[in-house]
Amino acid sequence: MSIKKYIIKLITIILLINIICSPLNVKAADYWPSGIDVVAESAIVMEQETGTILYSKNMDDQHYPASITKIMTALLVLENCDLDETVTFSAEAVYGTELGSSSIARDVGEEMTVEQTLYGMMLESANECAYALGEHVAGDIPTFVDMMNERAKELGCTNTHFNNTNGLPDEEHYTSAHDMALIARAAYAIPKFAEIVGTKNYTIPPTNKHEDSTPLNNHHQMLHYYKTNKYLYEYCMGGKTGYTVVAGATLVTYAKKDGMTLICVVMKDNTTDQYLDTTNLFEYCFDNFNAYAVSEFASISEDNTDITGILSENSELIKVDENGLIVIPKTASVLDVASEVVPYSDENNKSIIGQLRYTYAGKSVGCANLVFTNAETGSYPFDNIPVESGGSGKEFIRVDYLKILLILLVVGAAITLLLFIKSKSSEILLYRHRMKNRNRKPEKSGMIIVRNNGRRRRRK
Repeated sequence: MSIKKYIIKLITIILLINIICSPLNVKAADYWPSGIDVVAESAIVMEQETGTILYSKNMDDQHYPASITKIMTALLVLENCDLDETVTFSAEAVYGTELGSSSIARDVGEEMTVEQTLYGMMLESANECAYALGEHVAGDIPTFVDMMNERAKELGCTNTHFNNTNGLPDEEHYTSAHDMALIARAAYAIPKFAEIVGTKNYTIPPTNKHEDSTPLNNHHQMLHYYKTNKYLYEYCMGGKTGYTVVAGATLVTYAKKDGMTLICVVMKDNTTDQYLDTTNLFEYCFDNFNAYAVSEFASISEDNTDITGILSENSELIKVDENGLIVIPKTASVLDVASEVVPYSDENNKSIIGQLRYTYAGKSVGCANLVFTNAETGSYPFDNIPVESGGSGKEFIRVDYLKILLILLVVGAAITLLLFIKSKSSEILLYRHRMKNRNRKPEKSGMIIVRNNGRRRRRK
């Protein structure tokens, strides 16, 4: 069995001991800000790093998304393509979208790079760009739509079904504010996506069909002076707009302040109210919540030090990823946050062996990975494990891990027994006192029996 598997088992045992030995803490109900009202029929604010939901209103109701659909299209393109690949616009891409819808007027056979086409789709919301990108990735739109729906399920979406790449009206094309926040979060984790949606202006150079360059403007009015500057928001990092008659105004926006990056999604909103709603929600959340780095949080959390400290005071084997973050109300203390160790695996990072997950007021507020460092520190007692089993193959004293686990269980049981005895000590003392008094015989008044040289005599 590999070192990593032994350590996972050890963490499991430690978790059981912590559960058994932890005293029951009773405290007042945790406070979570109740939020404010908005015009939009559905809305959500989610913290990007942790996925913590700070605000919600009908977040799981299904609505037509309109052009915020293109966030999912961009996510799949960036996950499956290189930016310098060539996209060729087919007749279906040029003429297969609704007449009069958003466009940058591409021609059949026109060639642009994936990067240029993404800018056209995300800044100008060009529907032919979304169509062409779908064809480029999957070969045809039905196959790309299947990819969209499969990826949505992987991200945890439960109220979503896509039926096109651009968000044009379709009864079988719908999502929810919550699902869009999950999609928007995954997309923003890709640096190129964040760069594109945060770009105010971009110019597509001349192509094989256009002699002149094509200037693009970001339509998100909280980021860029597009039609007016009345909605500009200093902390806005970009986003994606959407509108159709049946969908109403939809908007996905990113904003960053005081170490927190927030995602706001509003759906089925009134035109222009989407900007006011989003600004008000951002201001409310920035005013009422704080972000704490796990490194700062773990330094005063006994639970975290116990998890790694039981292996060694300066363990080089398991580390808490200090890039983690928790987000809680400003009225709360990090000491009020509960943590638990859960099994976790990441195919993209084999060193992750578990997670510390934090909760407050019954809500998930962040997590931190437990990382197996695989460090060679000279003389760890399991260095004599064969190389094929995960060790170094060096000759050192071999450790019996089953005995270690047994010892931990015995220690845990002993601590539990001691805590139980301590809690019952006052009752035990009282019981012994009563029994002692019950067994004592009363002395007869005025009569004392004295032994003298083995003889008894009675003295009055």
